[in-house]
Amino acid sequence: MKLKAFAICSFGIAVVALSQARAADWLHAGFLYDDFQLTLEPGHRTEALGPLFYSQERDTERIWALPPLFSDLKDPSIQRREYDFGYPVVTYRRYGTEWRWQLIQVFSFAGGGNQAEQQARRFTLFPLYFQQRSPEPGQNYTAVVPFYGHLKNRLFKDEIEFVMFPIFAETHKADVVTDNYLYPFYHVRHGDGLTGWQLWPITGQEHKDLTTKTNGFGDVEKVGGYDSRFVLWPFYLTKLSGIGTDDPDRQTAVIPLYGYERSPKRDVTTVVWPFFSHITDREKKYSEWQTPWPLVEFAKGEGKTTKRVWPFYSDSHNAYLESRWYLWPVYKFNRVHSDPLDRTRMRILLFLYSDTKQRNTQTGTYQGRKDFWPLFTYKHDYNGNTRLQIFAPLEPILPTSKSVERDYSPVWSVWRAENNPATGASSQSLLWNLYRRDRAPDTKKCSLLFGLFQYQSDNTGKRVRLFYIPVLRTKAAAH
Repeated sequence: MKLKAFAICSFGIAVVALSQARAADWLHAGFLYDDFQLTLEPGHRTEALGPLFYSQERDTERIWALPPLFSDLKDPSIQRREYDFGYPVVTYRRYGTEWRWQLIQVFSFAGGGNQAEQQARRFTLFPLYFQQRSPEPGQNYTAVVPFYGHLKNRLFKDEIEFVMFPIFAETHKADVVTDNYLYPFYHVRHGDGLTGWQLWPITGQEHKDLTTKTNGFGDVEKVGGYDSRFVLWPFYLTKLSGIGTDDPDRQTAVIPLYGYERSPKRDVTTVVWPFFSHITDREKKYSEWQTPWPLVEFAKGEGKTTKRVWPFYSDSHNAYLESRWYLWPVYKFNRVHSDPLDRTRMRILLFLYSDTKQRNTQTGTYQGRKDFWPLFTYKHDYNGNTRLQIFAPLEPILPTSKSVERDYSPVWSVWRAENNPATGASSQSLLWNLYRRDRAPDTKKCSLLFGLFQYQSDNTGKRVRLFYIPVLRTKAAAH
């Protein structure tokens, strides 16, 4: 009862004091309301009701959010707009003229302009209905799966037409046209120098002549031809590729008994696949034994050196890449080195602990990230800025997701610490500003317990407030 009476009394004093205070005194009410400058970059942020509301201004970017339910981002300088509602349930993304709205990755609307600045609108109820409407009639399509449809630039194909799928479907990819009947059992294929058919899994064959194409520099290049055939797939397969080039490649497999590949650059021999395989790669200059793949692998040469006995040990590297692990997935290390990039990542039990560092070998600067699931995530950028967040249940698993950062991180980040060495600014926040401390070269601010205690010092002097009432004010000594 005494504690309750004290709380009611404190609240009453705070209300009276706040009613008499200047508007600026509202800027530090801790968990209830706080307003402050960003630490790591120029900008401004307002937070209220703990993690349940914030708004932020940074350059031309504006964000306001009600974590974890909703966030809205606008940046008119680059025509960017994003909002999430219960991410990933409802999302909207717009950049320039391109936009997309979707419901749980199934129900979606999208649109955008082409080179002639004509706007097209798309509607999808995946995988049942697809529609596009454009000022250019040739770009319109409608598909009602499985009854009838016509699609363009969808599902990894340039064009698709189907009737009572899988009874009939015709697909276009570059110059290759495939007519499918009772997909995937029978198809006929043709294109530039290409003919083929298959009755899967019984037999099938395909032939392509040597052709040419013009690359992006305007030069004419050869495109090798090939002959391929299978019988009782996947038991017998054979293919001769690179016809008409300086690297013809012949592959034959009688799975699982025997398989081989022979070419001027590479030889592969396999016996009782996947138990015994030997590779000689003359182009990349290495030889390799796999017994069986991918569990046991040994390779040696300029292009690749590997020692692997899964799940106990693996060490693999070449001039640019390095991969090593012990008792997979207990410990894993990867490295990419190609000046000026040097990137390393060490992981323990996949997402339990991760340490990633990406260094510019010319300047010596680096950016890095450490995650210890679900306890913390720590970031360091190329400018030397650092940020520590406690807790982090999703960030280690989805480290590149901006939606997780906007919508969910504020909910469980009970401790935040940021440091900007370029400006000398730093900040710490505990329990959504129940305690907050900001520091700059000429300014110090501290607030705790809903702003009932506030301290500030700058080049004009020091100020202390208790229950929002000024109790101390000193002036800086004259120099």
